[in-house]
Amino acid sequence: MKMRRFLFLVAVFFFALSSLAWANGLNLNSLGTRALSMGGAFVGLADDFSAVYWNPAGISLFKKQYLGFYGTDVIPSGRYLMQAPTPAGLVTVVDAETQTKHYLSGMVAYYYPFTESLTAGMAVYVPSGLGSIWDGEDFVGLQNYTLGIQPPQSSSPYQWESRVGLITFSPAFGYQINDMISLGAALNINYGMFSLKRWAGRVDIPMEPYVVDLGQYEDSQNGWGFGATFGILVRPNETLSFGATVRTSSKVHFKGETTISNVPLLGYKESSDSERDLTWPWWVAAGVAFRPLSDLTLTADLQWTHWSQLDEIETEYKDIPWSLFMTASGNNIAPLKWKDALQVRFGAEYMLYQNVGLRAGYYYDPTPSPEKTLNILLPSYNFHGLTIGIGYDLGGLVIDFGLEYLLGKERDVNFAKWLYDPEFESAMPGIYDMKILVPNLSISYKF
Repeated sequence: MKMRRFLFLVAVFFFALSSLAWANGLNLNSLGTRALSMGGAFVGLADDFSAVYWNPAGISLFKKQYLGFYGTDVIPSGRYLMQAPTPAGLVTVVDAETQTKHYLSGMVAYYYPFTESLTAGMAVYVPSGLGSIWDGEDFVGLQNYTLGIQPPQSSSPYQWESRVGLITFSPAFGYQINDMISLGAALNINYGMFSLKRWAGRVDIPMEPYVVDLGQYEDSQNGWGFGATFGILVRPNETLSFGATVRTSSKVHFKGETTISNVPLLGYKESSDSERDLTWPWWVAAGVAFRPLSDLTLTADLQWTHWSQLDEIETEYKDIPWSLFMTASGNNIAPLKWKDALQVRFGAEYMLYQNVGLRAGYYYDPTPSPEKTLNILLPSYNFHGLTIGIGYDLGGLVIDFGLEYLLGKERDVNFAKWLYDPEFESAMPGIYDMKILVPNLSISYKF
């Protein structure tokens, strides 16, 4: 009981810090300042405290006790523009920007060498976070357009927010078979959080000449899931190393409550207990690290995520009238139709004076989301990531600072397709744009 309470308090602490991180699909792009500064091309190197995430075989390299902390501040800047064609030309329905906020996230890890070959440890980190927060006033035009309300009348503004994330508790170990080969594994105990606020839409009343505005939709859920990470690291000589990592899928079963503010107008209760399953998919990665000079390290990774496991999100409403109503309207299922994605990453580190490291990297992160299911609450882009960083070794105490800039490629969901193509029914038409700045800091100590 005490351990469960401790884990819950740690989860609450990390959730309060992360609040909302940023991801493509559901996963964050990098963990650990050194790894991030090298473009997240770290599977073939994996030689600092973030190894539990990238490749747990690297844990075998830690011959001293090792404590590390990583913190990051995700600062997104997004815009959504929806224009509707009319006989008089295009009319702006929505012109919105994400609220400027700072979203904190991070990792804490500790490792202990039990023998010369075996090192074990424990890490708590946020591997996944996705969501957005918009000003509801900016979306009144969309509600009016859908409800058929013309100015000067106006429907009430509603909140548009989403948050999906994981906090992972990972006991892990690394075992060095010989000077060349190391193996590692981690158990991933995942605490998931899911919250959503949006306009609930409208209902046409049969045989009556009016429409019911359903008002504010809100749900808040949490749950647990389990997975594992396995890695291998091969270092044939001092200048070359190879790594491979497999992270299994983890299905999180969420439970909570859903409310719709105006649904009592139809004779239903305002809220219902609800449940949903959400799967964090398989992740497979391979990487190489090469030292052409004693002070220069070059890295490259290929990282594949099985996003096609997320075809749809189905919600089960425990209240029977709610279940019948939501199923009949099709609102119990949110189609995703995501596709598998392959990231390409490159990194470099140059050591100055043996204790100062200069780093840079680049990666391409393609979106798993097709346009036919794209919306402002689960946004996704083709990102180009540029990273730089610097590290300073004080003789056991290491301080690393990094900066990441993500440039998302603009996306355009055609308005006519949304109107007339059934496959685009769940999408939100319009132009999407996103840029993200991510400063981050790591502090680690070997003793």
